[in-house]
Amino acid sequence: MGRASKKLYSKLPERRCIVSRSRLPKAQLIRFVVNPEGVMTPDIEEKLPGRGYWVKSERQALMTVERMKLFNRTARKDVETPNHLAELVDARLSGRVIQLLALARKSGRTTTGFEKVKEILSRGGVEVFLQARDGSPGQKAKLSARFPGSHFFDCLDQSELGMAFGRESVVYVAVRKGPIVKKMLLELCRLAGLRNVSMARHVSTLEPAMS
Repeated sequence: MGRASKKLYSKLPERRCIVSRSRLPKAQLIRFVVNPEGVMTPDIEEKLPGRGYWVKSERQALMTVERMKLFNRTARKDVETPNHLAELVDARLSGRVIQLLALARKSGRTTTGFEKVKEILSRGGVEVFLQARDGSPGQKAKLSARFPGSHFFDCLDQSELGMAFGRESVVYVAVRKGPIVKKMLLELCRLAGLRNVSMARHVSTLEPAMS
């Protein structure tokens, strides 16, 4: 991650990761809480009551938490950590992103399809640009070059993007400015971290959009 990205990240609210013990911006972390059954639960929307335990949104960090039973140590009591924690968080995060994309679609703020997205990118006004990570490399490069903004993501598959639009698959999505973008950016950054996708273009203007 470049210095400019670190500087902007530092302006976001921070929490301490229980794995690294480092304070990190919330866009890089997943919040967990203990539910009434004593199970440590990912709180993707950060709305569940109770003390929060924060873990960096990276597969290795989540695997470490599970293997070393760090939730028990940090909470100072016996709690149940779900098996395959990284996969669970991945499913919750991707589901949340798909939900937010569907809401953006219903509000008329999305455009899909190579030619339509190409046209709208040339006109400007696009806040978030998504490309399926399993799309055509050649066409992806052409559209990516047309998007000067920093909120570019390629951490979702065609089938996942398609779910937000009621289709079998979608490769290109342009999202125009709107109130939903702030939440979408937060979850996209977390998902990109979990899926080990470069954050270089994702965060250089993240702080203004999320303030």
